[in-house]
Amino acid sequence: MNINPKVQIKSGLSILLRYFLQGLLVIAPVGITLWVVISLFNFVDGILPNAIHSLFPNLIPRNADGSLKEFPGLGFVVVIAFVFFVGWLSSLFVFNRLLGLFDSLLEKTPGIKFIYSSVKDFLQAFAGNKKKFNKPVLVCVDDTDVWRIGFITQNQMDEFGMRDYVTVYVPLAYAVTGTTYIVPKTRIKALEHISAADAMKFAVTGGVTEVHEQD
Repeated sequence: MNINPKVQIKSGLSILLRYFLQGLLVIAPVGITLWVVISLFNFVDGILPNAIHSLFPNLIPRNADGSLKEFPGLGFVVVIAFVFFVGWLSSLFVFNRLLGLFDSLLEKTPGIKFIYSSVKDFLQAFAGNKKKFNKPVLVCVDDTDVWRIGFITQNQMDEFGMRDYVTVYVPLAYAVTGTTYIVPKTRIKALEHISAADAMKFAVTGGVTEVHEQD
């Protein structure tokens, strides 16, 4: 039985393309993550010598062309050490009180108040003692039996004159944005058997990631 050479070539190209796409799916998430992390630390490495030189002019030697010598990896060490240091300071009572006073000052400063409070609340929604995206639900906001994955961020809306309503944040797929809805409690279904992390991944990946039930 003779096989058409064109069919063989087409079949071979299809196999190569499939392998290429499979390799891309493996490499892309790791590669993008490494690129973001490395870019961040390279940025710190680039500005760190000038910052140190401005404080301690004789501490960093110069290259033959007169530029300040760079130390690869120093930015990584400095960033990690700084984060640990701030975390340790924030656990101290005295520093915590000072931080509270500074926070109160920024909260009352016109102009800065909006930016500072928005960024702080957004970050605390993901981490810290005021996590908000930890109650995954199904919410019906479009049509009957059309559901979106969201997260309850406010359990009561009495201050808006809307008793028995809740606020639900619905993340958008492949984006860092989302939409806020105020809906009746009757139009949500709690996802108690799914973790908040799995629900968020499912929503932002367009439903392609796997979801595992919690024990």
